[in-house]
Amino acid sequence: MTTSAGTTATAGQVTAWRNAVVVAYGASGLAFASWVSRLPAIRDTLDLTPGNIGVILLCMTLGSFASVSASGLIVLRLGSKRTIRTGSIMVGAGLLTAGFGTTVLASPVATAIGLAIIGLGTGSWNTASNVEGAAVERAVGRHIMPRLHGAFSLGTVAGAGLGAVAAAVSLPVFWHLAAAGAVVAGSVATAASWFRADVTPVAGERSYSPDTFEDPSTGPIPVITPGTASGDAPLDNKRKIARAWRDRRTLLLGVLVLGLALAEGAAGDWVALALADGHGQSDAAGAAGYGLFVTFMTIGRFAGTVMLDRFGRVPVMRWCAALAVLGLGVFVFAPVPWLAYVGLALWGLGASLGFPVGMSAAADDPAMAAARVSVVSTIGYAAFLCGPPLLGLLAEHVGILHSLLAVMVMLAVSFVLSPVARKLA
Repeated sequence: MTTSAGTTATAGQVTAWRNAVVVAYGASGLAFASWVSRLPAIRDTLDLTPGNIGVILLCMTLGSFASVSASGLIVLRLGSKRTIRTGSIMVGAGLLTAGFGTTVLASPVATAIGLAIIGLGTGSWNTASNVEGAAVERAVGRHIMPRLHGAFSLGTVAGAGLGAVAAAVSLPVFWHLAAAGAVVAGSVATAASWFRADVTPVAGERSYSPDTFEDPSTGPIPVITPGTASGDAPLDNKRKIARAWRDRRTLLLGVLVLGLALAEGAAGDWVALALADGHGQSDAAGAAGYGLFVTFMTIGRFAGTVMLDRFGRVPVMRWCAALAVLGLGVFVFAPVPWLAYVGLALWGLGASLGFPVGMSAAADDPAMAAARVSVVSTIGYAAFLCGPPLLGLLAEHVGILHSLLAVMVMLAVSFVLSPVARKLA
C-alpha cells in the first residue's frame, strides 16, 4: 500500500494499525465504564439526589457536546492520531479529578469538573476513533466496524467488572479512577504510534496527486488526496464540514443513530441506579447489571459482522430497534429482579449496532468520510450525552425506572429511518 507520503504499508503494518485502533476503542470503553460503575458510590459519598446527579452529568454533557461539535474541524486540522492521543490524556486527567473530588474533597463541584474534563476529551477522541476505524476497515477490505465497537464494549465489560469488584470491596473511588485513568492514557498514547489514517489514502477514487495505491491483483489504483471530493477541486476543512451538514442522508443517519445512542447512553448512566433504587438491588448488583448489559451489547457487536453480511444494514437496524424496545419494556416492568436482568440482555443486543453501522454508512464515500462521520457523531452524541441528564430531571417526577420509557420514542424513530443506512451504490 502506497501512502500519500510515498511510503509503503505492509500487511504487518496494517495488522498493527488495526490492533492499535482496537486498543483505542477498548480503552475508551474502560474509561467510560470505570466512572459509570461507581456512580452509586459517588451518589452515596456526595449524598446526591437523582436531580443532583443529572446536573453533574450535564457538566460532562456540556464538555462532550462542545468537543464532539468541533470534532470535525479538530480531526481535519490535527489528524486523528493527535486528536486521539490528546483526548485520552484529557480523559485520564478527568478520571483522576473526579475521583479526587469524590473521595478526598467530597465536593460535587470538583467531581463535576472532573466529568467535564472527561467529556472534553471523549467527544473528539471518539469521532477521531471512528475516522481511524473507517480507514482501517477500508484498508483490510472487510466489514470490521462492528467489531471495533465491540472492542469498546469489551472495554466497558472489563470496566464494569472491575467497578463491581471495587464496589464489593469498598475501594475508594479515587484510587479506582486514578488507576483507570493511568491505564487509559498510557495505553492509547502508546498505541497511537501505529495509526495510519492521516497518511494512508483511499483506493478507488480519482486522484489529485501522483500517488497511487498498489493492489497486488490489479496493479496501481488511483487514490484521492485527503481534503478532496471526487470530481471536485480540493475543499478546505470548513467547506467540507458545511457540505456534510447540508447532506440529507447524513442528517437522517444522524437521527437514526441518535435513537439507538440514547438507548445505549441511558443504560450506561442509569442502569446501576435503576437496579438499586427501582428493583431493590445492592450497589454491587447494580454495577454487575450494567456489566450484563454491555456483555450482551458486545455479543451483538461481534455477531454483527455476520448478520450484516447476510441480511444487510436495513433489516439488521430494524431488528435492533425493535429488540431494544422489547428489552427496555421488560426491564422497566419486570415484576421480579431476575426478569429485569433478562430485559437488560435484550436491551443490550438491541442497542449494539446503532453506532458502528451509522459510522460505516457515513463513511461510504471515502472522500467525505471524516466530515460526515463527525456530523453523524455530533447528532448521535446529542442523545448519548444530553439524554441521560435529562432523564435524571424526569426521574425526579416519575422515578428512575419509568423515566426510561421516554427512550422508546426515539427508538421508534430509528426503526422508521432504518432504510437510510442502505449502502451507497
